[in-house]
Amino acid sequence: MLTNMIRLVAGLSLFASVLSFPLGTAGTPGTPGTLGTLGTSEAQAPKRPDAPQLAPYVPTPQEVVDRMLALANVQKGDFVVDLGCGDGRIPVTAAKKYGARGLGVDIDPVRIEEANANAKAAGVTHLVEFKLQDALKTDVTSATVVTTYLLSQSNLRLRPIITKQLKPGSRIVTHSFSMGDWAPTKSETFNDATGRSRTIYLYLADGKVRQ
Repeated sequence: MLTNMIRLVAGLSLFASVLSFPLGTAGTPGTPGTLGTLGTSEAQAPKRPDAPQLAPYVPTPQEVVDRMLALANVQKGDFVVDLGCGDGRIPVTAAKKYGARGLGVDIDPVRIEEANANAKAAGVTHLVEFKLQDALKTDVTSATVVTTYLLSQSNLRLRPIITKQLKPGSRIVTHSFSMGDWAPTKSETFNDATGRSRTIYLYLADGKVRQ
C-alpha cells in the first residue's frame, strides 16, 4: 500500500515537471518564448508537389554570380532566366548591375518570397519576376541567357528542353556542373574568397537539340 502511494506521488511530480518545462527550439529545449524551427513558415510552406527537386538549395556566392554574368557577357538588352533561382540573386544582380530583365523560377515558396524581397530591396522589381514553377516546364524561348546551379543529371534533363527552345546565339551558363558530353564554348576555374575551387561553364545555343 505504502509502495503504491509513493509511486503515485512520484508519477504526479514527473507529470507536473513536464507541464512546466518551457518550449524551445529544435535541439535546444528550454529556450523560453520560441516554438522551434518546426513552427516557422519555412517548415510549413509546401514545395510544389508536382515538381521534382533538381538540386538541394545551396546559394551561389555573390562573386560567382558576378563571374557567371560576366562570362555570359550580359548586357542591358538581355533577358536572363535562372532555373532554380533560390533567393533570386542572379536575376537581381543582372538587373541591378546591367539593367537586364530577368525571370527566376523555383519550387520552394520560401525562396520565391526571399527573391521578391531581394528585388524590392535592390529597387529592380520593374525588371525582374519570380515564379513558383517547375524548371523543367519553364518556357525559355524569349531568354537570351539561361543560368543554372543544378546537379549534373538535372542539367542533362534540361538540356534537350532548353536547346530546343533557345534561339541560336543564346547563352547558357552553369555553375559547378556541366552539360554532360556537350563541350562548353568556354569554362573558367577559380578559387572563391574561401579558397574553394569553382568552375563555371558557358554554352552557346546553335539551333541543335541536344538529347
